[in-house]
Amino acid sequence: MSGRPADGTRDAEPGRDRIAIIGAGHVGATTAYALMLRALFQEIVLIDNDVKRAAAEAQDIADANVLARPARIWAGDYADAAASTIAVITAGAATHGTETRLSVAARSAVIVGECVTELSAAGFNGIILVASNPVDLMAMIAFDCAGLPASRIIGTGTLLDSSRLRTLLAGELGVAPGSVDALVLGEHGDSEVALMSTIRVGGLLLAEFSDAGGELDQRELAQTVRDAGYAIVSGKGYTSYGVATAIVRICEAIVRDERIILPVSTRVDGVFGLSGVYMSMPCILGAVGVERTLIPSMSAEEAAALGASGATLRAAYDNLRRDQPR
Repeated sequence: MSGRPADGTRDAEPGRDRIAIIGAGHVGATTAYALMLRALFQEIVLIDNDVKRAAAEAQDIADANVLARPARIWAGDYADAAASTIAVITAGAATHGTETRLSVAARSAVIVGECVTELSAAGFNGIILVASNPVDLMAMIAFDCAGLPASRIIGTGTLLDSSRLRTLLAGELGVAPGSVDALVLGEHGDSEVALMSTIRVGGLLLAEFSDAGGELDQRELAQTVRDAGYAIVSGKGYTSYGVATAIVRICEAIVRDERIILPVSTRVDGVFGLSGVYMSMPCILGAVGVERTLIPSMSAEEAAALGASGATLRAAYDNLRRDQPR
């Protein structure tokens, strides 16, 4: 079929450079739009249980695409997703008010598990990028269901948190965020760890860069970063632009085989006393997914905090699996 029906759907055709976005809510639709503007993929397929919404979002983005670089954008199904290079999972339970990300784990796990199981059954053999919250636990669910190597199951993790920390520091120091090297690792959530001891500005330690650097309240900065998502949800009911941009950046690193180092959620074994836990670490990202996980130098206090963050995730995952119906 050469045309696009009025409902925004379109017959699937084999194509290269395709990405599938599973979940056409705020994050999924914003991601599709950002990907279209970035012109990373020739084909973008939106998949959602609410077929009417997926078709409407696809049609709206396709209308915008007329004024951008050409791409095919349509509402499809898991058979369409099977031919994708990357499948992005944004479907899941949303947090409301002061709900923590971990508090919606049980609801999200059912949704993510079903999505990944269907994706696998359709024959998908690419890279799965999980953005559903709580993202570390959902990446673990995806790993269990997908039957793919851990290198090809990635969570968006703390890439956005790290960007928030860099932006806050840049504002305090009067430099561009790109000049600040700062990492937030561990859980994307309440136990995340800002590695203040590793911060560099133009190659200098934070305290060496300026007097202002030494006077910053590091605990307050870390707390502001930790609470940023909650503040946005409180004001508008959801987050979308920041996480969508993080998704696009990770996809870009993969499809362009950049081998750039980004903090994303990956399976951690044998460090900090952890085994089989997904949490954010600096990772080399390329065409095969996570090529290598790095363990940065850090203070003993930060290492202990990262171990505790991973233990929190391990316990939450074990409780989640125990409570799920068999």
